[in-house]
Amino acid sequence: MLRISSFNRAVRVSNRRYGHSTVGKRPVLTETVQVIKGESGDFTSKLVSKVDLFPGQVLASLEAMTPTDVKRYSTVQTGPDSHVELNSDLLYMNHSCDPNVVLDTDFGVVAAAREIKKGDAITFFYPSTEWDMDQPFQCWCGSPKCLKHVRGAKHIDSKTLNQFALSRHIREMKKEQV
Repeated sequence: MLRISSFNRAVRVSNRRYGHSTVGKRPVLTETVQVIKGESGDFTSKLVSKVDLFPGQVLASLEAMTPTDVKRYSTVQTGPDSHVELNSDLLYMNHSCDPNVVLDTDFGVVAAAREIKKGDAITFFYPSTEWDMDQPFQCWCGSPKCLKHVRGAKHIDSKTLNQFALSRHIREMKKEQV
């Protein structure tokens, strides 16, 4: 399992395969990712990596996020009653039921969940941060673990949900739901 800890704007990552490493200051977003825009209104835009990453390595910082009182498709849930706008190209991260990054709202980073090659689309598991989504949708990720319909963690059984890295608030809310 991926573990992230933050200190002095440097990030220490640990995982079973790569051990511990300090990857230095949080990377600048424009150096690590690029937005590929789709046709207007067809929801095919995506965020791709401009670099190779190993599991646990930080791809981006969430420093630009700002709190909002309104839940919408463009926000990320950071607590039971709190959401933020990412205010960056991270808005173009798409969902996957086999994600390659973890969005860690506690430490304010996006980190590789597995090896990522330059050119790979950056995806995260939306229910890892979202309890009850503003705009549920049909998933077409094609993963063997595909949920088919993504509505938020509230609507997923614990056994299925526990296959994924989850934000602290989602784990706590799921415990309260049972």
